[in-house]
Amino acid sequence: MMNRILLAVFHLVVGFTSSAQQLTVSDAESKIAFVIKNIGLDVDGTLKGLKGTMQFDAKNLSASAFDMTVDVNTINTGIDKRDNDLKKEGFFDIAKYPTMRIATTQIVSKGGNNFKAIANLTIKNITRKIGFAFTALPTATGYRFKSSFTINRRDFGVGGGSLIMGDIVTVNLDVTAKK
Repeated sequence: MMNRILLAVFHLVVGFTSSAQQLTVSDAESKIAFVIKNIGLDVDGTLKGLKGTMQFDAKNLSASAFDMTVDVNTINTGIDKRDNDLKKEGFFDIAKYPTMRIATTQIVSKGGNNFKAIANLTIKNITRKIGFAFTALPTATGYRFKSSFTINRRDFGVGGGSLIMGDIVTVNLDVTAKK
């Protein structure tokens, strides 16, 4: 009888310690920024409305996963006319595609607080597999995740064949997630 109780307690403890911690994204404390060339000049912008689920355990990465969306209607480049143009059909077409989504399929350790994620990025209902490095910095209330990576806007049908707009977009993530 005692062996069964100990075995049950063991499974309970192992079950709780082997699952990744559920985290809540803090949109207010997070920043999603991008940079793209337009007429040879850098254009900076941001997106808000970050939502989704994050499970993370640096010691059990197979149980870790991120699945998040961002509200494309929040795009802000500092120029209202440009922002409104970016929301139209030729660019992000927010009437049909109001969100972008990123969902990890694998996270691996690169040592210390450094990791690499393989993820599916969906923009305008076009999904592409991407890989990116990120850091996971423990905080008193959860984690701060930071990453910078590039994508090609044409891979997602954004901006058509515009020759004055660069193809490569640098995405900078600074995401705060709480326990």
